[in-house]
Amino acid sequence: MSLLTPEWTALLYLAAAVCFILALKGLSSPRTARRGNAIGAAGALLAVVTVFFSARLENIPLILVAIAVGSAIAVPVARRVQMTQMPQLVALFNGVGGGAAALVAVLELGHNEDPWVRLAVVFTMLVGAVSFAGSAVTVGKLQELISTRPLLFPGMPWVMGAVLLGAVISGGLVVLTGSLGFSLALLGLGLAAGLLLVLPVGGADVPIVISLLNAFTGLAVAASGVVLGNVLLLVAGTLVGASGTILTKVMASAMGRGVAGILFGAFKGGSTAGSTALSDRPVRCSSPEDVAVQLGYAQRVVIVPGYGLAVAQGQHTVAELATALAARGVEVVFAIHPVAGRMPGHMNVLLAEANVPYESLRELAEVNPEFANTDIALVVGANDVVNPAAKSSPGSPIYGMPILEVVQAQQVVFLKRSMRPGFAGIENELLHDPKTTLLFGDAKDSLARVLGAVKAL
Repeated sequence: MSLLTPEWTALLYLAAAVCFILALKGLSSPRTARRGNAIGAAGALLAVVTVFFSARLENIPLILVAIAVGSAIAVPVARRVQMTQMPQLVALFNGVGGGAAALVAVLELGHNEDPWVRLAVVFTMLVGAVSFAGSAVTVGKLQELISTRPLLFPGMPWVMGAVLLGAVISGGLVVLTGSLGFSLALLGLGLAAGLLLVLPVGGADVPIVISLLNAFTGLAVAASGVVLGNVLLLVAGTLVGASGTILTKVMASAMGRGVAGILFGAFKGGSTAGSTALSDRPVRCSSPEDVAVQLGYAQRVVIVPGYGLAVAQGQHTVAELATALAARGVEVVFAIHPVAGRMPGHMNVLLAEANVPYESLRELAEVNPEFANTDIALVVGANDVVNPAAKSSPGSPIYGMPILEVVQAQQVVFLKRSMRPGFAGIENELLHDPKTTLLFGDAKDSLARVLGAVKAL
């Protein structure tokens, strides 16, 4: 017996599903993203409450224990995570969702002998296990617990093929027999497949793989909805799977690459590798006071934010600098690359946190034609997204990726901590261009010193 009738449960599930759809619609634009996020959270809360009150009364104590344990883990982690670690948190959530779906499928295996439902069980277990293991590797790479370079070993493609073949055979045996032993073998092979899928991926490709694994988790949840006969899981999983697939395609296009090349490019040397090598070639350096003079007497300045700005937590300082320049009559806009930072929208969220007006943000296609009429391009913590090698060096791992063409500006100023290359691990020839000057140091500290010098002009 439960506190909600099936009719009320179905109606509330429908309301939650509508909330999820409206949330995705709201999240499609920065102007409505905050409202969309609130609607999605309300839908999730409604779904949880509905599950709680529609559960059998004898199961409610176990549900309360699960909620308490999950909250005790998730709340402190979510509150303490920094903006630069948000991709790792997203990847972690993806993995937990996939793993949960796989475990639920294992538990439901013995309760249904319908071969079609067992097929959904097999799909959920395999895809959920792949998502869980793959997400764990992405967290390790982004957190630099393991190397960001592609990790390969001789014969790896053959091992991957053998694992997939074994998974297909195990899955078929699970459908035919419903054996717990074969299902555990399938889970193990799924975990191995997830590791082998993501280990060869390196550098700037990792965020794209996170999006792909997000789609995998959505598909696993949708399949678990079939297993459990739960329409809300089916709807929510389908929405996540579809949106994750679209986002993966958009990010891959922004990198100028195909998804297959991202996943398997390392086998032929085509994956972004990551590096820590420092360049010893001479560059033209500047001081905060000189940069302030350049900016203060310019007519148009384009600021290009990157991951280094997020690491330094310099978003408020750069916003204040933009305001100070605007007060002097300088036109200031921010150029946003689709994959700047470590996830889509990373820079948008960072600047919104500092109350930078949305009207000041320019997307790649919009801002590129304007660089030729720009006096100064101020690059703060970005590298790969402005690297001309993406257009001029066919052998480069980022060749073909659309970039912000700051090279077209009259002057370029880089704020960098060191001469270490970007996440793709390749040198940026723009740093050695005669019209480029570098200001070394922590981005937030450098911006503060430049801001002080601008105010003193």
